[in-house]
Amino acid sequence: MKVVLPAEDVSRILRRMAHELLEANRGSDFILLGIRTRGVPLAERLAAILGEIEGTEVARGSLDVTLYRDDYARTGPRPLGRTELPGPVDGRTVVLVDDVLYTGRTIRAAMDSVMDAGRPSAIQLAVLVDRGHRELPIRADVVGKNLPTASDEQVWVHLAELDGVDEVVVSAAGEPQPETPEPGANDAPGGGRTRGGDNDAPGGGKARA
Repeated sequence: MKVVLPAEDVSRILRRMAHELLEANRGSDFILLGIRTRGVPLAERLAAILGEIEGTEVARGSLDVTLYRDDYARTGPRPLGRTELPGPVDGRTVVLVDDVLYTGRTIRAAMDSVMDAGRPSAIQLAVLVDRGHRELPIRADVVGKNLPTASDEQVWVHLAELDGVDEVVVSAAGEPQPETPEPGANDAPGGGRTRGGDNDAPGGGKARA
């Protein structure tokens, strides 16, 4: 198990990503949509950084793609999160934000979700980590870190808002999910919980992104 991005690197990378998004979308009406779960706090952080740079508030929201997943019929019902759009998407540039890009299937589901909501002028993708192994022809427009991995390795993104710490961890096949403290976990019986950077597979691990 190896920490490949500590907190200071995550912070620095997000600031660079914000500048890249601003350069690509200067003068356009764009919104940030975080893909649940960890794409949401990442979108909020990017919006905050963009707000600092531009001095204006950047529209942001969240997407839950559960019902749009191509394995929904096979895996059965899952708990649904909330999709919150900051306004109409018609004629606007929508920037999808996620933690890890892997197979591309979660992003395809997110695009279907956006298109059901309206007709944006463009859809872009910003990801903190691109680990490769694509199964669909999907490419991120803004990448924080290209991280070559073996297909049986796990990539865990931990964020302070959900896990109490900012870091990206890679673990080998068979290694247990890394323990991280959750906010308020020390107040609960049993202490912290194990968290993984995953909105795809039960039990953590970026299996389908």
